[in-house]
Amino acid sequence: MSSHSAGPAPGSEPQRRRRADAQRNYDQLVAAARAVFHDHGVDAPLDDIARRAGVGNATMYRHFPTRGELIIAVYSEEVAELCAASRSLLAEDPPDDALFDWLRNFIAHVTTKRELALSITDDSTGQRPALFDRWHHSMHAAASALLTRAQNAGTVRADLTASELLALANGIALTTTDATQAERLVLLIRQGTDTPSTPPPRELRTPSPRPPY
Repeated sequence: MSSHSAGPAPGSEPQRRRRADAQRNYDQLVAAARAVFHDHGVDAPLDDIARRAGVGNATMYRHFPTRGELIIAVYSEEVAELCAASRSLLAEDPPDDALFDWLRNFIAHVTTKRELALSITDDSTGQRPALFDRWHHSMHAAASALLTRAQNAGTVRADLTASELLALANGIALTTTDATQAERLVLLIRQGTDTPSTPPPRELRTPSPRPPY
């Protein structure tokens, strides 16, 4: 897993320190699976993933004995990248722009990774609830940090919670298929959460007209 991971993916491989070559194979398999799942869906042949990663089938099954474990590893990486984006945006100004930039990332994540998430089914170990609890906590913490920063700057309503914001964003992701409509809904949420002193959203700002002389 990459260094920004939200944590190792339970159920993928025993949580022990891998040798450098084993870690390289693991990373290549996860990267290949992400690309293949994106292009061909989660039912794509596993042989295609092994070929794309440049490893043999035996190596792939040693790391990921089942398709489900590979899907978990891929989705965990997607969540980790989303959370890493929030940490980067904590250094960006203005704070409200950073918050809503991440919210757009979250909406894109829910829209494009929903098939992956729905493919993670429970098994005899009952690990699915624990996985989703951990991922939910990671995304909630990411949103909360950005929201608190914007609230401290006085640009977002103080009574807004991260759970409310994520619920609204999740609704946009699940009910819209048009990017233009999704962006309009994000702007409507933003306008509804602004404080009286908040400057207009970056997307609505226009340069001052030049004088005619």
